[in-house]
Amino acid sequence: MYLRHLQVTDFRSWEQADLALEPGPTVLVGQNGRGKTNLLEAIGYVATLGSHRVATDAPLIRHGCERALVRVAVVNDDRELTVELEITAGRANRARVNRGAVGKPRDVLGILRTVLFSPEDLSLVRGDPSERRRFLDELLVLRAPRYAGVRADYEKVLKQRNALLKTAGKRRTGREDPYALSTLDVWDDHLAVAGAELLAARLNLVADLAPYAASAYMGVAPDSRPAKIAYRSSLGEALPAGYGVPGEARADPEVLKGVLLTAMGEARTAELERGVSMVGPHRDELELVLGEAPAKGYASHGESWSFALALRLGSYELLRGEAGEPVLLLDDVFAELDRKRRSRLAEVAAGAEQVLVTAAVDEDVPAELDGCRFSVAEGEVKRA
Repeated sequence: MYLRHLQVTDFRSWEQADLALEPGPTVLVGQNGRGKTNLLEAIGYVATLGSHRVATDAPLIRHGCERALVRVAVVNDDRELTVELEITAGRANRARVNRGAVGKPRDVLGILRTVLFSPEDLSLVRGDPSERRRFLDELLVLRAPRYAGVRADYEKVLKQRNALLKTAGKRRTGREDPYALSTLDVWDDHLAVAGAELLAARLNLVADLAPYAASAYMGVAPDSRPAKIAYRSSLGEALPAGYGVPGEARADPEVLKGVLLTAMGEARTAELERGVSMVGPHRDELELVLGEAPAKGYASHGESWSFALALRLGSYELLRGEAGEPVLLLDDVFAELDRKRRSRLAEVAAGAEQVLVTAAVDEDVPAELDGCRFSVAEGEVKRA
């Protein structure tokens, strides 16, 4: 898989940018603040319908404009598809494939797959659990686009159930409200169905990703303690044995639905008192462990970078082994890495079908990635 063409209009700082791309390494060189990252962000947005830098779409639209356009031509197995996304603040976005409208923007997911490594990835190790849950869910969607719908369904049901818990909790004056509680039973079932499917997918993903991440960490930090990842569920010991463990039982959504319903029943009193759902994938954590200690709080700066890099490289190896190589995006990361880590990342990147690299100066780019080059200046990008 590779990008043959990228065009953006009123996206971030770009009024207009148009790049003809090729397989192999492509390097975008320019001073900081000139829009290099914005171009990689546009590519990543087509792959995930989200930004690695902001939580909403509004900042993606150039100041003073009503909408932004991103158009890419993707070649996969000698077949080319053109994807166009129209991003509009406060309104539903629109998508087209080969100039034909699609039902929902998420219908384009899977046409382009990317793995992006950026300075923001340090938050995968040092940030809140939500950062690691987001990492898992985005990788799930890259692996199987239908999980975008599963995640959206879960978040919608969770929001509605939390609202009902708050309402029912306020009504509790020593006497139960039969109507509110019976309605809550219905939402328990909805949450268990959506939550079980999302949880099973995450558990199976972690089981598949774990060996790749451990191997990648050993490659970039051979002198460090061994690294491992594990899924910690809010179900605790009620989670069936072996779920999420490499080589063990695959997680079954039907089994997990029953476990979730039981756990929600046991947590009912506490949930009504607090007005929030206390059981489910939204309360789970991806544990990152170095030796016997959690990486967060115990890993050095270099180890944290290595772990973040291992998660991305592990994701890349997992995806390329299942359905062809994703496009590798490296956003200004070589300047952050020492010689050993730069060398390992360059070695992997050089073997990719297509890799796009941004850098402030030529010297930051390893010789192995000496390919097509673009010079990025204020509002202009030129083939070097």
